[in-house]
Amino acid sequence: MRHGAEGPGPCPIHELLEVLARPWTMHILWTLSTQGPTRFGELRRQVEGISSRVLTERLRILEQKYFVFRDYKPTIPPSVTYGITSRMKDISKILDDLNELAKKWQQEDAHLRSKPEAGKARLQPSESHHRHVRESARA
Repeated sequence: MRHGAEGPGPCPIHELLEVLARPWTMHILWTLSTQGPTRFGELRRQVEGISSRVLTERLRILEQKYFVFRDYKPTIPPSVTYGITSRMKDISKILDDLNELAKKWQQEDAHLRSKPEAGKARLQPSESHHRHVRESARA
């Protein structure tokens, strides 16, 4: 019997990572989770460098996956607002942790740039990495 032929589908994290790892996706989600519901034009300005076409594409995918909601009001001009859903709120803690990690690494990088000799020792592979490489070579 082939693996996965009858059981559940692919690894659950695969589909999640496929969506989240696309360019601009995490930036869009971070902006919506920190700024709250945002109209399309404002969101495009806050996610600097993204084109309207790519933003529209990403928002459609995120809406299909229930990460964001789209609130359309038929006013003149039409009002379209995007915000995060409760599903997205489930991973907001992870985004907060990633933000803290990014701040920490940014400070470390600034310190390493100011003292290059300190960075050489700190950025060497860990002993656990060397052990993993040795064990992999034996297998």
